[in-house]
Amino acid sequence: MASRTPSRILVVLLALMQTLKPWGRRRPPTSPGRILIAHHLLLGDTLMLTPLLAKLRERYPQAQVVMTTPKAIAPLYQHKPYGVDAVPYDPRDIQTLSALIKMSGFDLALVPGDNRFSWLAKALGSRWIVAFAGDRPPYKSWPVDQFIPYPDKPAAWGDMVAGLIDGPAPACYRPEQWSDPDCRPFEVPPAPYCVLHVGASSPLKLWENEKWRDLAAHVADLGYRVVWSAGGAEAKYIAAVDPDGRHASYAGQLDLAQLWKLIKNAELLVSPDTGIAHLGRIVGTPTITLFGPGSAVICGSGDFWRDSPYRAVTVEDFPCRDQRILFRRKISWVKRCGRSTRECREPACMQAIGIENVQRAIAALLSPT
Repeated sequence: MASRTPSRILVVLLALMQTLKPWGRRRPPTSPGRILIAHHLLLGDTLMLTPLLAKLRERYPQAQVVMTTPKAIAPLYQHKPYGVDAVPYDPRDIQTLSALIKMSGFDLALVPGDNRFSWLAKALGSRWIVAFAGDRPPYKSWPVDQFIPYPDKPAAWGDMVAGLIDGPAPACYRPEQWSDPDCRPFEVPPAPYCVLHVGASSPLKLWENEKWRDLAAHVADLGYRVVWSAGGAEAKYIAAVDPDGRHASYAGQLDLAQLWKLIKNAELLVSPDTGIAHLGRIVGTPTITLFGPGSAVICGSGDFWRDSPYRAVTVEDFPCRDQRILFRRKISWVKRCGRSTRECREPACMQAIGIENVQRAIAALLSPT
């Protein structure tokens, strides 16, 4: 695996060189012409930045908005939703940093996640850098000019991120605002079908095999084809759930652009709390998310996606969903769990989710209006 060290050294050197430039008195821009969003977040967190993109476009309609994006996710932004230029970036790939350096010179930079990317923003010549307060250790935030506190009341993270800039909340999301990315041809299942995404970013977000089998049988009884989905290394989960191969599986076969198409043409998506669930909201497919260790508040629809066909299924106030940390910030109202399998042997919070609750959510989303 490539090292991040060369990129980090270059970023620090460039950032220090920027501090020597005669900027004059630093002040927030009133009408920024070039705006940078600096991060290297996973799929779900990246898609949850959409309210920020919408708010920037509403407030600064003529501005160029550039967002660093992990290489695998960048194709989803091919047609520039909200006019954003998504630039592939990987701290382990110094060539992606070189491409960003050629774009240097920003009036405003926003750092939505880890504040270490404030150094990247500084290295790229950002004149004013805004980030959330409270990140640790403090040196990660040295280049930041303005700190925004997290809200003192529960909110979805996408809505929180939109608060990095002043002004009213953006208009609610509409799927037509994000054009489908091009994708390589693949065999799409005959309609109507539902996608059951079994994989997750952590074993502690996995639902039991028996419940997935029962859910598949329920969906089939409703008259829909069942399609399994999982990540590249997660085909073993599908094999355990459906050892006889009763239903078609796309586990590990599709890139994100193809998965976009598979989900968009589906009647329903059921997924654990992972990036694919957020993709379902983006494409506008009725989506049910199973929340175990994660927060249905932080990762839910919030204000921006309030009109989307979406249901969160969870067990409220689960006893060990008791950690109050979000992106290394301690927030009093946060209730989530980031424990590893070394600390938690079985996902009791996922096992507590009954299939009856999922069936009720399906009925609510698929019933005729």
